[in-house]
Amino acid sequence: MDTPDSLVSFLARSKLARAVGAGAASILVSFVPEFEGTIFHTYYDPVRIKTACVGHTGPELRLGQTFTKEECDEMLNADLVHTANGIRDCIDVPLSTNQTAAFVSFAFNVGVDAFCKSTLARTLNEGDYAGACAQLSRWVYSGGQRLPGLERRRAAERAMCEEGDDGAIRG
Repeated sequence: MDTPDSLVSFLARSKLARAVGAGAASILVSFVPEFEGTIFHTYYDPVRIKTACVGHTGPELRLGQTFTKEECDEMLNADLVHTANGIRDCIDVPLSTNQTAAFVSFAFNVGVDAFCKSTLARTLNEGDYAGACAQLSRWVYSGGQRLPGLERRRAAERAMCEEGDDGAIRG
């Protein structure tokens, strides 16, 4: 029988799978933590934004808070669902599983608002998938500084985006 924590975690993962598809959800729950890292307390990120767990930000965070792995997993899943729903509202073309995972990872990192207002989103909505994937390589700055970690992440997101089309998940 599931414990309450594992049941909550299962439900959070199910919401994510419904939001992006099972394949993209599977990619995202390992890909995003690989680049964001997981830190079980609240800290300041490189540009001084209060952050916890796997890149979670929000007004509820206070320095000194600590979190369990389960709490971090729940935050990540909820944040990914929020991000996926946000980009769905501004993207009008079908996406493959890999494209979905790449763009949700990107928007998770830069924010849904920045994603939706970007040249990348405009290019994607024009049906220029290759051009949209190429735009990922331009987003390697944070706080005006070029960051090697962002360069690695964007290269991985771009490679994922450019991988073979495995079928559209929304149209």
